[in-house]
Amino acid sequence: MAKYPNSRGKFQNRNRGPKGLRRNDRIRATEVRVIGPEGTNLGVMPPRKALELAKKVGLDLIEVSPSARPPVCRILDFGKFLYEESKKQKDTKQATTKLKEIKFRVSIDSHDFETKLRRAEGFLDHGNKVKLTLQFRGRENEHRELGYERVKLASQELAGVSSADSEPRLVGRQVTQILSPLPAGKRVLKFNAPDHELEDHEDHDEPEDHEEDLEHEAEASDKE
Repeated sequence: MAKYPNSRGKFQNRNRGPKGLRRNDRIRATEVRVIGPEGTNLGVMPPRKALELAKKVGLDLIEVSPSARPPVCRILDFGKFLYEESKKQKDTKQATTKLKEIKFRVSIDSHDFETKLRRAEGFLDHGNKVKLTLQFRGRENEHRELGYERVKLASQELAGVSSADSEPRLVGRQVTQILSPLPAGKRVLKFNAPDHELEDHEDHDEPEDHEEDLEHEAEASDKE
């Protein structure tokens, strides 16, 4: 396999890359539409001629739309192309991050509270956002300050794996707060083993006090 200098003057194998992605000598079409480094349409030409243009500027010829007629190729730095594609995939994954909800009450006992925290920590460690929801019932509504304190305590206990998107806020008869996971390399687990497995389902052991998987995306939930 041929090696050519990239834009930094270093040589690299131009034919390596993700499976199924054609570039340089592997482009099979008899003619391709070529887009230059600056996004200019250079017209339709044989791939060999297009590859010569790419070599002259130390870049690659990458088939970006194989199903088009003729296929569309771009003259780009292959390493930069892979980085941009990886970033797009990462952004797409972040956009579809689920928002998990953990519900509890002011009167929850310490054991059950720790169980809730363990489950919330597991969700966060799997890259999900978590919505803490404290529900007031009956006379509990007269002591809202206790609800705020309980939610703040939960947020503090989960600080090793998350950061709060905002301060706790009162919504109807509930105090809510949304937590976002820290980057994977910065998470420190407190309630789970590093290799824990978390089942993604509702907790039916407590019919009045359970975790729910919100069906909408995290971004939509932040607008509540």
